[in-house]
Amino acid sequence: MIGLGGLYVVAGLFFVAIAVLSARDATNPKRWKNTVFWGLFAVSFLFGSYLPDVLNGLVVLAMVLTAGVSGLGRGEPATSGPEERRASAARLGNKLFWPALAIPLTALTGTFLFKRPELAGLVDPKQATLVSLILGVFVALAIAMPMLHARPMVPMQEGRRLLDTVGWAAILPQMLAALGAVFAAGGVGTAIGKLASASLPAGSQLAAVAAYTIGMALFTMIMGNAFAAFPVMTAGIGLPLIVHRFGGNPAIMGAVGMLSGFCGTLMTPMAANFNIVPAALLELSDRHGVIKAQVPTALLLLLTNTVLMYVLVFRS
Repeated sequence: MIGLGGLYVVAGLFFVAIAVLSARDATNPKRWKNTVFWGLFAVSFLFGSYLPDVLNGLVVLAMVLTAGVSGLGRGEPATSGPEERRASAARLGNKLFWPALAIPLTALTGTFLFKRPELAGLVDPKQATLVSLILGVFVALAIAMPMLHARPMVPMQEGRRLLDTVGWAAILPQMLAALGAVFAAGGVGTAIGKLASASLPAGSQLAAVAAYTIGMALFTMIMGNAFAAFPVMTAGIGLPLIVHRFGGNPAIMGAVGMLSGFCGTLMTPMAANFNIVPAALLELSDRHGVIKAQVPTALLLLLTNTVLMYVLVFRS
């Protein structure tokens, strides 16, 4: 049965390849730092399930130190140049979208197919979406490589080029999600719940909803990831106040709560992979230009989410 362990192996082997290619790139002045960083990341995927927690923690600290001291470097992978890419885009036109569309299409199809009884035992039903997503990547490669007449190493080199451009921020979502789990285990949600219970007007459903939606946005801005904020705010305000005290629907609360957290994602540099990396890739003069453009939309959506939750979550 294909489960999370198999996906970890695929990801680990990919980052092993990135580390090896980084070590061989003499054009990168910090190639050994890149090699160590992505090599350690590969170790966490390949062996993290078998290592004790202390060693896994040391691996993470080593990655932080490696990237934290003067950052990672950028090399010049052996890939196509700008002129070649423009010529290819002009030749293929909208066909370039086929590989990109193949990934979500395969992920959606596999999510439903792998949960059917006749396919039981092939894929872990709990990981059907992730397995389908990885399968979609291979389907996209099978479409893109012959279409672009790409050599076998081109996907790896292009992946390394993108990772060199993004740098350590590529793993920020995973780090922040882990931080959210640590905060939840450390009782931060309980402390927030006590503070909210003591400060909010007694019996006010609107105050509880506003505290939850706005709190999700603010905590996401601090942590940079709505998935990290969700367990903390739900344990502190969502479940004890909205669900248990006022009898709200937990499914509606969770869905609208996550959307409220995403409003915070639009307004914070901590969500570097969404707001800072695009500015770097597009070489914008204002590094925070993406955030400034998104703030009005984020505030309007946050207000809308608050109204929606108040109207819907307490309906029987």
